[in-house]
Amino acid sequence: MSETATDETAVPGVIAAPVLAAAAGRWRDWLANERRLSAHTVTAYTGDVASFLRFLSGHLGGPPAAADLSALRPADLRSWLAWRAAEGFARTSTARALAAVRSFCRFLDRRGIVHVAAVGVVRSPRLPRSLPKPLSETDALSALDSIARLSDEPWLAARDVALLSLLYGAGLRIGEALALTRAEAPRGETMVVTGKGRKQRVVPVLPAVREAIDAYLAACPLPLRGADPLFVGLRGGPLNAGVVQRQVRRLRAALGLPETATPHALRHSFATHLLAGGGDLRTIQELLGHASLSTTQRYTDVDAARLIAVHGAAHPRDRRAPAKPRAPAKG
Repeated sequence: MSETATDETAVPGVIAAPVLAAAAGRWRDWLANERRLSAHTVTAYTGDVASFLRFLSGHLGGPPAAADLSALRPADLRSWLAWRAAEGFARTSTARALAAVRSFCRFLDRRGIVHVAAVGVVRSPRLPRSLPKPLSETDALSALDSIARLSDEPWLAARDVALLSLLYGAGLRIGEALALTRAEAPRGETMVVTGKGRKQRVVPVLPAVREAIDAYLAACPLPLRGADPLFVGLRGGPLNAGVVQRQVRRLRAALGLPETATPHALRHSFATHLLAGGGDLRTIQELLGHASLSTTQRYTDVDAARLIAVHGAAHPRDRRAPAKPRAPAKG
């Protein structure tokens, strides 16, 4: 295929021959409009591919063309991975970048532009398996009871209680909660939540959560209409996630909670406490909006770790348990 220029908008920062640069622009639009990925994910993926093509420009001695991608060997991709490691990129970041490059190459293949065989050979970096870090039931409830004390404005205090109640009571991501509109405020026993990939799910709403949101709306001095954000800042604009994170940091200091106590930890707490209470994985998967059951299965590891810790602390034959003093001998 000849590398002729096109009028299509390419991804900013891409160093590549015109046809390849234009294809990057179409791939970006495909991610946003057909894959319906979040704006944050689209930005991250396109940045990763732009960085990859810039590396190839230096590695190959000029802006890469489609034929150059076709001629790539696994050793070329390993050179890119080695460069990222030398530059100090985290393995999680590199794994995402490799996933983005694979997505771009599959797009090129499906569009008949070029087939890049090398991307199917190179393995992703091995990632450490991290477990969710939930709060204990006591700490989660203490957080809900104490967050209101951090605000001098009563309506802001009510807003923070409502938001944290929604994160813990319904398992929402912070972005999902902040994206809710006034019209989407729960009125009954369920509500519709739009999650990653703009996929919608129905989640139950506890009476306590609904009451907290109603109390916030009653106290809010701003006229919130249907399309307005449900959760707003002091001046009436959409509430910023950074404000919520700052309030939770203050809450950590006030209650002596660990640094892992974040807004997202309340979502982890929701899932872990449901599982401990007898909830099944499939139901929890649906409630959390996980695309894969394997993501939800991490919570079984958390629960198993908790059971092992309790067993180790309580069983009299476990060496980790503190020795109990013996009763004095009689006689």
